[in-house]
Amino acid sequence: QVQLVESGGRLVQAGGSLRLSCEASALTVGRKVMAWFRQAPRNERELVAVISSDGITNYGDSVKDRFTISRDNAKNTVYLQMNSLKPEDTAVYFCAAGSSWILRGYQANYPSWGQGTQVTVSS
Repeated sequence: QVQLVESGGRLVQAGGSLRLSCEASALTVGRKVMAWFRQAPRNERELVAVISSDGITNYGDSVKDRFTISRDNAKNTVYLQMNSLKPEDTAVYFCAAGSSWILRGYQANYPSWGQGTQVTVSS
């Protein structure tokens, strides 16, 4: 059974950095489209970052130049490095796995999701 487990979320001060991890089981992250989404209170789920099997990356406008998605194929783990954090980055962050790069912006492209990890950025 496919399982994605996020970790690393915590309370951090504005301007600080945090790295989230997504450990995968029963799938190979190097052969999938892997994405990070987030959902803040009163907001809809939002695409944060996505990486293709070839290593191509896309980012949401709100995090571009601050966040970096990467993967370690040997560890079968995807990461989200978050720098210059802002209070508006506060959300539950979800890892997701899909198949289509063309459809990377659509939640329906991702049949597998993690449970989420809470990131709270204080001002």
